Amino acid sequence: MNKVVHFEIPFEDINRAKKFYSIFGWQIQEYPEMDYICVQTVAVDENHKPKESGAINGGMMKRTDKVKSPVITINVDSVDEHTKKVIQAGGKVVMPKMEVHGIGYYAYVTDTEGNVIGLWENIM
Repeated sequence: MNKVVHFEIPFEDINRAKKFYSIFGWQIQEYPEMDYICVQTVAVDENHKPKESGAINGGMMKRTDKVKSPVITINVDSVDEHTKKVIQAGGKVVMPKMEVHGIGYYAYVTDTEGNVIGLWENIM
């Protein structure tokens, strides 16, 4: 069974979003070179995996025409294979597979209802 391992929250105003989500006690760290904000809701181990069973961490990014609502990300064995399965099931590719800093591959797809879902494949 493939697990939900990450979430992403789009924003219009970075400072407003950071201020709002800080009320939950989350650690929020900007990565300007990636145009991304990492959100840590729970402590992680040396491999950046949550230390608590069932917990996930996430991120925030600028809202786009393609990603307007929060996104859940599902860990899969192969982004390529699951992208094919998504298309066969009636979904679409929104953002093709890309490598994320030597730790994994990521893609955005839509389901048959138009919801954007992230697919994640670990490299390690």
